[in-house]
Amino acid sequence: MTFTSIDYDKFRALRVTHVATRLAELIQDETNDELTPEQLFLTAVDDALEQRRAHKVEKLIRQAGFPIPDASIAEIDYREGRGITPVRMRRYAKHDWRADPMNLLIVSPTGGGKTYLACALGITACQNGHAVLYARMDELARRLVIARTDGIAHRKLLHELSETDLLIIDDFLTVGIDSDAASDLFAVLANREHRLPTMIASQTGPAHWVAELPDRVAADSIVNRLANRARTINLGEIDMRRLRQERARASDDYWE
Repeated sequence: MTFTSIDYDKFRALRVTHVATRLAELIQDETNDELTPEQLFLTAVDDALEQRRAHKVEKLIRQAGFPIPDASIAEIDYREGRGITPVRMRRYAKHDWRADPMNLLIVSPTGGGKTYLACALGITACQNGHAVLYARMDELARRLVIARTDGIAHRKLLHELSETDLLIIDDFLTVGIDSDAASDLFAVLANREHRLPTMIASQTGPAHWVAELPDRVAADSIVNRLANRARTINLGEIDMRRLRQERARASDDYWE
């Protein structure tokens, strides 16, 4: 059986082109000769739905802007002292971020693997159908400052940050931010409070954040919204960046 171009025009009008294409492939495969037409059709539907889901996940991961787009829960190092276990990470991998708007704080010194872990968790969220936005704090502050020169762009950015299913802010307050960026950050977190979760990766904890923010009242409000309804992962003092470099030097194909 072969579909004609006219048939495909009809399929496109009905938005079932993928089903038709997969059905034609299944019909032409001699190993499926014993299957009924109904079985072939349902298999084609299931395959098309899976393809659509995969494309959606790819789009979500691409739009999130992860700096490590291939980060994976399966590749996390669970050595003693990192404060994480496979059981705990599997729980986060299955987590419904929309249903449970609890924030997540990931804390460790530089090199501790915060960014990799944040990306791995963010990617699993995308795989579960959640919209995710990743931003480094210094880049986010610059975007907010630039957007303030255009009222429409500024409102659009604040809305995007406020409404994404999971907002990930990395290198949080590694350096200070100005009062305008702090005001925008407060607005975003206030809009997300009790509705949508925010994931923070930082070298420091809430006490340091208060000191780094320019306005004490705004600082208390921002930190309160982040920390009072949050789970915390403390990755300890292990320098994973140094360990990875040592492993690379020990490999047979390393050169410098």
